Amino acid sequence: MAYIRKYRDGWRAEVQRHGMRASHYAATKREAQAWALKKEGEFDGMKASKGMTFAQAVAKYLGTVSRDKAEGATAWEERRFAEMAAFFGEEARLSEIDSARIGEWRDDRLREVSASTVLRLRNLLRNLFQIAVDEWKVIPANPFVGVRFPEHNPPRSRVWTWQLIKRVLRAPGLTEREAESVRAFHISLHTGMRQREIVSAKVSGRVAVLQRDKGSGKASAPVKVPLARKGAKLFAQYPPFTMTADHISPIFSALTDKLLIDGLTFHDARASALTWLSRRYDVMTLARISRHKNLKILMDTYYRETAEQIAARL
Repeated sequence: MAYIRKYRDGWRAEVQRHGMRASHYAATKREAQAWALKKEGEFDGMKASKGMTFAQAVAKYLGTVSRDKAEGATAWEERRFAEMAAFFGEEARLSEIDSARIGEWRDDRLREVSASTVLRLRNLLRNLFQIAVDEWKVIPANPFVGVRFPEHNPPRSRVWTWQLIKRVLRAPGLTEREAESVRAFHISLHTGMRQREIVSAKVSGRVAVLQRDKGSGKASAPVKVPLARKGAKLFAQYPPFTMTADHISPIFSALTDKLLIDGLTFHDARASALTWLSRRYDVMTLARISRHKNLKILMDTYYRETAEQIAARL
């Protein structure tokens, strides 16, 4: 049912239908009535689709949104959605997942992972709900609105030292999978490339060609990354990778634990490489190597030389 009433110097329309509510301020009564009629139609459409479950929404999202992303990104989203389904319940209706439930999910995740990880998961889940609102028209509003989330973790500052690098590169008795993760790590140290880029790159001479996500199903030009001489040499020296980045990450993490290396990750190799390369190349060249469009991210997150180290060179 729609209520149209005079409000200050205009008109307010209020619609309550199928348990959903919305209001709108308009300058004229005619505009308020037109909005109310349109909103009633939207609510009727939402009611017809209101039975969409979380599992159905995820399946639709993976089939229409994730499919156009890189293979590794799609696989990551599938796993994250599976974890979310375990919390919310596959048969839970989207309309039943409100802001309070999102807050419970936030708190549950923060007990297990870092704030930055929770924010990354939030972006994925929030996008699913926003598409359900804007495109699928199965819920009236995004339940993330008004839910508080933590700030990002402070940028990491550690870099790999050569003593620890040698401990990894010379580790004895490695399995084939461990050895492959070490080879990817070695390449990252000399190129600043990510795991997913390393295992999928097509290298020609001293240029690595990376295929970009398709985005909206449109063809995208590949990205060409210039390689330092040592990085190109390592790509030519090592055999092709058989594992995906999603396999390399946990294997390398387990290896560093076994080697008693604490607080450093595979991704820190990228920051270490870019920090070292910054001493040899100007910032624009470095940005082309790292593919950063935002120089602030390059400087604040990946350039990790300390003030003391800089002062020693001045």
